[in-house]
Amino acid sequence: MASIEMRNIVKQYGDGYPAVNDVSLDIADGEFMILVGPSGCGKSTLLRMIVGLEDITSGDMLIGGKRVNDLAPRDRNLSMVFQNYALYPHMTVYENIAFPLRLAKMPDDEVRRRVTEASDVLELKDHLERKPANLSGGQRQRVAMGRAIVRQAEAFLFDEPLSNLDAKLRGQMRTEISRLQRRLGITTVYVTHDQTEAMTLGDRVCVLRKGKIQQVASPRELYEQPVNLFVAGFIGSPPMNFLPASLDGDRLQTPFGPITLDERRAAAVRGRDLLLVGIRPEYFEDASLVDEAKRPLGSLFRARVDVTEWLGDSQYAYIPYEAPEAIRNQLRELSRELDAEELRTQAIVSIDATSRIREGREAEFWLDARKVHVFDPQTGENLTRDAEAGARLTQMATEDRVEQVQEAQAQGTTVSGGATRAGAA
Repeated sequence: MASIEMRNIVKQYGDGYPAVNDVSLDIADGEFMILVGPSGCGKSTLLRMIVGLEDITSGDMLIGGKRVNDLAPRDRNLSMVFQNYALYPHMTVYENIAFPLRLAKMPDDEVRRRVTEASDVLELKDHLERKPANLSGGQRQRVAMGRAIVRQAEAFLFDEPLSNLDAKLRGQMRTEISRLQRRLGITTVYVTHDQTEAMTLGDRVCVLRKGKIQQVASPRELYEQPVNLFVAGFIGSPPMNFLPASLDGDRLQTPFGPITLDERRAAAVRGRDLLLVGIRPEYFEDASLVDEAKRPLGSLFRARVDVTEWLGDSQYAYIPYEAPEAIRNQLRELSRELDAEELRTQAIVSIDATSRIREGREAEFWLDARKVHVFDPQTGENLTRDAEAGARLTQMATEDRVEQVQEAQAQGTTVSGGATRAGAA
C-alpha cells in the first residue's frame, strides 16, 4: 500500500487545451478517494496519469513518496479495473485472474494460492473453469477485480467500473467494492460520474470541473457545505433548488416569501443586490405535518403546486416561480456544465408520502430556514459557507432543545431554562 501525491499536475494536448489544470491532491495510504464530475471534467485523464497511461505535461506524481513521472505503467505496481472489464474471452476465469501473475513468471503454486484467495473473497470459486461469455455482468466485473487483487499492488484504480451494469446490479457491486476495500485496506482511487457511487463509497470525494478541483471533502461535507454553485448543483438528487433573492435586513426576499437568516448568514451576504438561495428538496415539508415544536425554526409559505410525483416512500411536488432573465441564463449555463437536464425556474419539494397535497392546488409548505445556502450569482461562491460552522453548533443546540420539548410533551412534563421538570399534578 502507498500514498499518492499530486503536485500541480497539468495535462495539455496538442491543441493546448488543459484537460487537467494545476491539480494538487494528497491521497493517504489506505484511503478510498473518489474522483467525480460531469463528462469532460478530466477525472479519467487524471486516473490514467496516475497509472502511467497518459504522460504528464507538467507537475509531479508521487506514489509512496517516490516520483513516478518517468516510470512505465508496469513499474508502478498499480492495479486498474476498467469500465469494459478487459477480460480475455478464450481464457477461463482462473486464467484471467492469474494472467498478471503469469506475466511476472510466478511459480504455479504461488499463482494457485493467490487465485484461490481472490476467488474466495469475490465468491468466484465455483466459476473458475467457466469462460467470460458464460458469466453475468457482475461476475465479469468481479473477475476483473480479482485480477487486480492478485497482483498485491500498492493501490487500486477504478475507471467507472459499474457503468455497464443495470441499476440493481450496480447497487450490489457498490456494496461489494466497499466491503472489499475495507477488508484489504488498500489505497483506492475510483472515477465515476454517478454521484450515488461517489457519496456511498468514498472516504473523501474530489469534485472536478473543467480540469480543476472545486472541492475535496467527505461526502457529508460536500452535501451540507458545498463551496460553490457547481458543487451544490452536482451533488444531490433531485438537485438543489436555486431561487433569486434580495436581502432586507436579516430577511431574504424570495419568490416564496421571506426567509429569516441568523446573524452569521445575514452578515455574510450584506451589500449585494441580487443573490441566489440554494435549498435542497428535503429541506421543505408539508406544513400540516410539521411538529409544533419545530415550526418556529423555519418559514411558512403558500404556493400553487404544478405537478406531484408519488414514489411510495416519499413524493415530490413541483412549484414554478418567476426569476429575472439573468438568473434564468445562469441556471441554463450551470445545467450545461453539469451535463444535466436544464435547471428550470421551478422548485422541487420533497414531502412525506402521507401528505395530501395535490397538483393544481395551493398548499402551505414549511421550509427549514437554518439550512439554506446563499450564493453570489456572478462568481458562484457560497457566501454562507464560512458561517456554517457556528450556525451548525447553534442548530445542534436548538435540535437538542426541540427533542427535549418533544420528550417532555410525551411524558407530560415541561422544559424550563434547559432543565426538565415534572408538571403539577
